[in-house]
Amino acid sequence: MSERQIVDVTEIALERVLELRAGEEDASELALRIEVVGVQGVDYSYDLAFEVLSEADSEDVPTHVGGGLTVLVPGRDASKLEGATLDVPSDSAQAGLVLRNPNRPDLGPNATLDLDGSIEEQVQEVLVKRINPSIAAHGGYAELVRVEGSTVLVKLGGGCQGCGMANATVTAGIEKTLTELIDGVDHVLDITDHTSGDNPYFAAT
Repeated sequence: MSERQIVDVTEIALERVLELRAGEEDASELALRIEVVGVQGVDYSYDLAFEVLSEADSEDVPTHVGGGLTVLVPGRDASKLEGATLDVPSDSAQAGLVLRNPNRPDLGPNATLDLDGSIEEQVQEVLVKRINPSIAAHGGYAELVRVEGSTVLVKLGGGCQGCGMANATVTAGIEKTLTELIDGVDHVLDITDHTSGDNPYFAAT
C-alpha cells in the first residue's frame, strides 16, 4: 500500500470518528474504510466501516489523518473520492457524518438503460441515468417515492425544491421522459412540499 492523500477529515469529524472507534475492540488497530458502494441520484453512495489496518487489501490507498487514525480507500475508488472531505452535518442537530465529494458519477445521456425489471426498477433506472443528470446543472435531483398504478410519485430536492418552475419541470421533463420510455407509466405526480424548509417533503397517506 502506497500512501496518498485522497480524503481530508475535518477536526470535528476526526473527533467524532475517534470517539466511535474508542468503543470498538482493539481500537488502536482499526482504520476507517471509506468506499463507494453505488449511486444515489446524481451522487455516489458510500459505506464507512472500521477495519483492522493490518488486514487491509494491498490495493487500498491509506491516508494518515491524525489522532492515530488511518483512512483506507479502495484503489478502484481513489479517483471517485479524491478531494472529498469527511465532515459533520452543517445542521448541528443532525448526528453522524457527511462526505462532501466534488466528484460525480458519469451518468451522461448515452448511459445504457436496463428496462427489464419492475416498473419501480425501471423508473429508478431512468431517474438515475437520464433525468437526474439533466437537472443536476441546476443543483437538483428527483427521487422515486412510489408507484401507484400508472402514476409515478416523485419528490424533488436540491435546486428543484422551492423552485417556482418545479411543477413544470416535472410535467414537461420527467413525465415526458418516463412515459416515453416505460410502458405502464402515464402520469408523474410531484409530492414535494415546496413551501417548507424544515420538513420539505410530504407524502400522501
